[in-house]
Amino acid sequence: MFSTPRRGRAALLAVTAALTLGQLTLSSPAAAAPPTTQAPPLAPGTRFTTPVPDSGAVQQAVDLTRAHRFGDAGLIAREVATPQASWFTDGTPAEVRQEVRRASALAAATRSVPTFVVYNVPGRDCSQYSAGGAADDAAYRAWVDGFAAGLTRGQQVVVVVEPDGLALMPGDCPAGTYPEGTAPTDEGRLADIAHAGRAIERANPNALVYLDAGHTAWHNVGSIADRLQDAAVAEFQGLALNTSNYQYTPNLSHYGTWISACLAVLPATYVHGVDADPCPNQYWNGGPANGFTGVALDPFQQWSDTATDPAANTLGITQRYEALLAGAEPTAHVVIDTSRNGRGPWAPAPGAAYPDPQTWCNPPGRGLGARPKAVPDPAFPLVDAYLWVKTPGQSDGECNRGVPGSTTDPEWGGITDPAAGAWFPQQALQLAQLAVPPLR
Repeated sequence: MFSTPRRGRAALLAVTAALTLGQLTLSSPAAAAPPTTQAPPLAPGTRFTTPVPDSGAVQQAVDLTRAHRFGDAGLIAREVATPQASWFTDGTPAEVRQEVRRASALAAATRSVPTFVVYNVPGRDCSQYSAGGAADDAAYRAWVDGFAAGLTRGQQVVVVVEPDGLALMPGDCPAGTYPEGTAPTDEGRLADIAHAGRAIERANPNALVYLDAGHTAWHNVGSIADRLQDAAVAEFQGLALNTSNYQYTPNLSHYGTWISACLAVLPATYVHGVDADPCPNQYWNGGPANGFTGVALDPFQQWSDTATDPAANTLGITQRYEALLAGAEPTAHVVIDTSRNGRGPWAPAPGAAYPDPQTWCNPPGRGLGARPKAVPDPAFPLVDAYLWVKTPGQSDGECNRGVPGSTTDPEWGGITDPAAGAWFPQQALQLAQLAVPPLR
């Protein structure tokens, strides 16, 4: 052992306590609640679960303390002590069942609501940085049935199903992505995601299931609503936005509300790209408020109905949805990943002529976002919670900004970034230092 001043010991204790809590409670029995027929919504003041921290975070806090960088060590400790999701990404059905049981026991022991992420769909991420997933549809459904079997019936739990699974379907992947004869299909992907949601709800009617739907800088409202509808989102609590991304929270709140409204008016037979799209979207904000002279909304500004810049003003879209709904009530609810969006999206500096800037991949200068909170904004009643879905501090992958043959990242001083899911100390500390609101 080594001695440290009080601030150093406090930083270490904060991380060690989190790790110890997880170890002590993994075998604790989860208190079963009476089963219900409909999942209760998240209540204001809901306490979310803090999982066992990444071992890389613990080591970073130790290293910073040994270097007498007690303030930075404390930031890492507070970062990992903030409630965040547990991800389930591989293993056999029996293994994932056991992992879910342990995570559920931790939540029960701490009287908190866990956030779980199901991420094992065949052909995930177009075989890019987060490549992997089950071997085929049958293997996936057996695996997700194992996941569901590990849930504690009657325990409230938030489950985000398949990040990018709908926004990046097999049919969106470039030709040659998968070896011939092994490519997953869009039909299989939709059925897999629907199966996952149904299996979870059968196992635990108190589970709140949200199908991942990308973010504001990706699909237009009608496109992603079509995919959600085809994946049976009406059977579940709703949709998740911004998983592992950096888009501004107000923009996502508008986008999610529009998707829910679009789902309420979208014909069951609608096919994106074939039928006329009835749903206003973020790429043209014309409406009564601006005499139908719209522009695309700017992702680098925070949007609102009162913004003075036409490229950030959402009132025209809001008014068009009010007319379309004609009093109908949207029912799909929304959760938003705010783990790394405190400073919004990133763009490379002028003059950085990257073949592909990979704006989603370990962008520099970003900060942690709003802390997890249920019922966070009365202006957006369909938004159930802000959550830390992505584990902040874990890498997005070995980014190279599209430079052919390169394995290094010029935005991080020419280092080779850690593999997707591995701890990235430099980014973890920067996210904590630049958090909005500040990490206290």
